Amino acid sequence: MASLSRALRVAAARPRQSPTRGLGPCNLSSASGPTAEKSVPYQRTLKEGQSTSVVAQGPSRPLPSTANVVVIGGGSLGCQTLYHLAKLGMSGAVLLERERLTSGTTWHTAGLLWQLRPSDVEVELLAHTRRVVSRELEEETGLHTGWIQNGGLFIASNRQRLDEYKRLMSLGKAYGVESHVLSPAETKTLYPLMNVDDLYGTLYVPHDGTMDPAGTCSTLARAASARGAQVIENCPVTGIRVWTDDFGVRRVAGVETPHGSIQTPCVVNCAGVWASAVGRMAGVKVPLVAMHHAYVVTERIEGIQNMPNVRDHDASVYLRLQGDALSVGGYEANPIFWEEVSDKFAFGLFDLDWEVFTQHIEGAINRVPVLEKTGIKSTVCGPESFTPDHKPLMGEAPELRGFFLGCGFNSAGMMLGGGCGQELAHWIIHGRPEKDMHGYDIRRFHHSLTDHPRWIRERSHESYAKNYSVVFPHDEPLAGRNMRRDPLHEELLGQGCVFQERHGWERPGWFHPQGPAPVLEYDYYGAYGSRAHEDYAYRRLLADEYTFDFPPHHDTIKKECLACRGAAAVFDMSYFGKFYLVGLDARKAADWLFSADVSRPPGSTVYTCMLNHRGGTESDLTVSRLAPSHQASPLAPAFEGDGYYLAVGGAVAQHNWSHITTVLQDQKFQCQLIDSSEDLGMVSIQGPASRAILQEVLDADLSNEAFPFSTHKLLRAAGHLVRAMRLSFVGELGWELHIPKASCIPVYRAVMAAGAKHGLINAGYRAIDSLSTEKGYRHWHEDLRPDDSPLEAGLAFTCKLKSPVPFLGREALEQQRAAGLRRRLVCFTVEDKVPMFGLEAIWRNGQVVGHVRRADFGFAIDKTIAYGYIHDPSGGPVSRLLWPC
Repeated sequence: MASLSRALRVAAARPRQSPTRGLGPCNLSSASGPTAEKSVPYQRTLKEGQSTSVVAQGPSRPLPSTANVVVIGGGSLGCQTLYHLAKLGMSGAVLLERERLTSGTTWHTAGLLWQLRPSDVEVELLAHTRRVVSRELEEETGLHTGWIQNGGLFIASNRQRLDEYKRLMSLGKAYGVESHVLSPAETKTLYPLMNVDDLYGTLYVPHDGTMDPAGTCSTLARAASARGAQVIENCPVTGIRVWTDDFGVRRVAGVETPHGSIQTPCVVNCAGVWASAVGRMAGVKVPLVAMHHAYVVTERIEGIQNMPNVRDHDASVYLRLQGDALSVGGYEANPIFWEEVSDKFAFGLFDLDWEVFTQHIEGAINRVPVLEKTGIKSTVCGPESFTPDHKPLMGEAPELRGFFLGCGFNSAGMMLGGGCGQELAHWIIHGRPEKDMHGYDIRRFHHSLTDHPRWIRERSHESYAKNYSVVFPHDEPLAGRNMRRDPLHEELLGQGCVFQERHGWERPGWFHPQGPAPVLEYDYYGAYGSRAHEDYAYRRLLADEYTFDFPPHHDTIKKECLACRGAAAVFDMSYFGKFYLVGLDARKAADWLFSADVSRPPGSTVYTCMLNHRGGTESDLTVSRLAPSHQASPLAPAFEGDGYYLAVGGAVAQHNWSHITTVLQDQKFQCQLIDSSEDLGMVSIQGPASRAILQEVLDADLSNEAFPFSTHKLLRAAGHLVRAMRLSFVGELGWELHIPKASCIPVYRAVMAAGAKHGLINAGYRAIDSLSTEKGYRHWHEDLRPDDSPLEAGLAFTCKLKSPVPFLGREALEQQRAAGLRRRLVCFTVEDKVPMFGLEAIWRNGQVVGHVRRADFGFAIDKTIAYGYIHDPSGGPVSRLLWPC
């Protein structure tokens, strides 16, 4: 019998690969089958002859000729989605599994469920999964799912990690999740076999636990079948039928199998690692990659019974209780890619690569020393799918109506499955999920990213490698950078701009006075024989952000903010989405899409929201009315009828585009949506000196009378045609200049030259965040989301409720207003000079009444400012008066 310590010695003695080998696919990956056999120090494996089984028998039951929904894939997500569809009353729901339930990646998953994650939405999703597997399924079916509540323990080996756990505990209080921060001595009492000498503390969550994949999925299938759904095993899908309607929109028509076809308007791709292949059948891009993920199962350990599961994030190791033994696994910087995913791979495993796995053994032995002399009973190395932003892929694909995704769960498909299955079922039945799922929505990705294999590969690698990293509020990816750069990128880089990345775009974060800090080509953190960048300025500055305190450049951001308040600052906002909505039905479309009245005279600009049918906010944006034109220009297309120019935040531009497109298709409006985001730049000059500066650059009178607030004009700036808008997002006098791409640099230089004597400086989005927080301006995706209404967010002024004009979401708002608001967004300031970032619990009279959504430091008032939604614990309406908190 081999022990973990012997495995460590054998791996250390094996010759290392040459550090000069390249990053070609053969060096990063395995073939379509298992890895090459190696001399490994264990006696048995859970491999079942690699079980690359070919489905010989026919389907487990006859195929129906039609279905309302066909779910593809019988793993965690497929079974949860089918169950929730049936539970919500959807008839004619069918699940097709090419082999048997759980045969792909679900069967070998560790099945851990941790209730606390640094996301309020994910805490809610996890809570629902726990309810389903620990109580509801057993109540419905009388069957035990295999749920074991043994608790969870997070290990902190440094101060930043313990700070993160304290933040998680605070968020947990807002959702009723019991948790405790323990000292090293208290941890030792709870887990006597643990080494606590190097600990700062731990976070103990007593109601965490372990799920059984087979037991859970079989019980879900039984419960769904009892409600009329059908589960058909041994039935692979070989094709997706598509038709095109009279408006040129592609829609799902059915699925094909070797045993017949099923006519259906809706397909749900829950195929896990194989989701990309299913997507290709339908012409849908699914941005995920398959990687090996491994753990070992130990022999019996005396005294380990009933111990909690452990996550030692800093060692990148997890320890799962398995009866009287442990499963030991983790996430490494050099995972093995599975390049050629085999469609014949079922209930199969790869050989474990001990050179890769060694780092987890070291961490596990350090944390639980008895493991050094504990035997290894078996090894598990199977495929898992990872995505570019470490978030699942869900929702309706932009390329094909009726084709939904529920895949790419980054090894969290079991614990997120219940919550995500429920939301996906709501999405399919009602057109949108109940919760804010925009971070999971497949429509978040621009096509230029999903078309780019290198970006998907690099970002998915970093997603895997940083799976256990501390989630710092201002962290940025190093992989897949410089994909989308605006015309001012090089100009600003030379002036010390430290860039942030948002959905492929490089946007200014803040300006470093010590000179350029370019983002370099991804170095895979030195893995796969690549050479890690040395003397990497951007990485050094990013490392300064790895704190829950104020960063060293706090005062630099302060200077940018106070310059905007006292003189003026110029912001490069070129990454904004810039769309034209034009055509014969454009006014009808605008009336329906936008909550505010945007049908004002040409030259007007309106701040508005877009809502969903439940009254939730899908976007906030500005809409500018255009005069008809029969001649196209770089600043306006030629069009007949009505026209509007839309400016939306670049981080959510693709979400906006998809939302508008879907509404136009559903309502059959005869108009065009044109994307000019790549063709136009945008700079914003804000501050009390902005008028004086721009008066020297623009060929027009900028007085209040000649150029009122919320209006726009076509003007010339330093001889170049621009669209000038008088708007403010920081609460100061200011203008936006929307500029043709070729004119951006000369216009920017002219503005900077004119502003030199007025104290004009460059500023970035860190300053925007602070300045807008001071003024109470909302940020969509933080304090304004698809499950927040404008009434709750204090944006009733954006809704044309006093007019008779119908708009999307109006009925829901009227019902909400009549019933009284059950929650409201409120503002807080903190007297102590301490940083806040969001997710902190809000207390009133000893009770938690909400949590912070967004927070930042307000330099003009020298205080931390926070915004959060509060509710009355008794369930009644929330008054307009601010509560003492």
